[in-house]
Amino acid sequence: MLIRRPPDIETSEITDEKLYWNRREFIRSATGVVAGLATPSVLAACGEPRRAEAAERRAARDDELTPYEDVTSYNNFYEFGTDKRDPSRYAGSLRIRPWTVTVEGEVHKPGVWDIDDVLKLSPLEERVYRLRCVEAWSMVIPWQGFSLSEFIKRVEPTSHARFVAFYTLHDPEQMPGQRRRILDWPYVEGLRLDEAMHPLTLLTFGLYGRTLPNQNGAPIRLVIPWKYGFKSIKSIVRVRFLREQPVNTWQAEAAREYGFYANVNPNVDHPRWSQARERRIGEFRKRPTLMFNGYADQVGHMYAGMDLRRNF
Repeated sequence: MLIRRPPDIETSEITDEKLYWNRREFIRSATGVVAGLATPSVLAACGEPRRAEAAERRAARDDELTPYEDVTSYNNFYEFGTDKRDPSRYAGSLRIRPWTVTVEGEVHKPGVWDIDDVLKLSPLEERVYRLRCVEAWSMVIPWQGFSLSEFIKRVEPTSHARFVAFYTLHDPEQMPGQRRRILDWPYVEGLRLDEAMHPLTLLTFGLYGRTLPNQNGAPIRLVIPWKYGFKSIKSIVRVRFLREQPVNTWQAEAAREYGFYANVNPNVDHPRWSQARERRIGEFRKRPTLMFNGYADQVGHMYAGMDLRRNF
């Protein structure tokens, strides 16, 4: 379960990421369970336990966790401003209770879900995922949540559902960045249904063992680790199941620069910069960008036969 702590806890009282990582290593060696994995029953139900386990072992071995202070103070969340520090400065205005998520479109069970009922759908798991942003910076974060598929199965998509669209809250009173016409609000993202159902697609409620901070997308967001960060939509209030592919916000804003798929691909440059290398936050050196952000073994089959330069 997700351990909730008072929102005013001092940064100095948060477990240092190195101690946190060492504790995870101890638990893993003592129990034989790889920290950061979904439970075997969930992954087995999705048919890919071995691939997911191998990926998370590699992540645990090769990646240092990004410090909590960086994860929560260096963010893209234009609803609170365009500077990377703006979300941590201004997101305190966001009220995360009460909060509901509306489900509509091609589903047998449309309706309105209270966030606390969503939280009860499945036990929260910890998963260490890389998050790679289109600006060529990345983080490694211990997220808390469960596979989005657990939620999707409860609302029962119809046979016509092929895509899923997600919508961020639109409320300029709470989100001062929306007072400016930076983007066409509300923020919209979309996935193919098979991408949404993949066991690595995480419905996220927390990080570092704490409730998800406002600036990181509270109270509910997606994390899709093989795609660029703008696909991992924050502060979700509506989910719509569709027959046709939706147009996501950045695709509508600049289709030449941001496609629908947004799979991490070192071979496809952004028109204004290379995507071949990335800088991990907290490091000075750059490292090679991995195909599908290092998750190619698990997700590559979904794009077999596709022209990934055209379908970027």
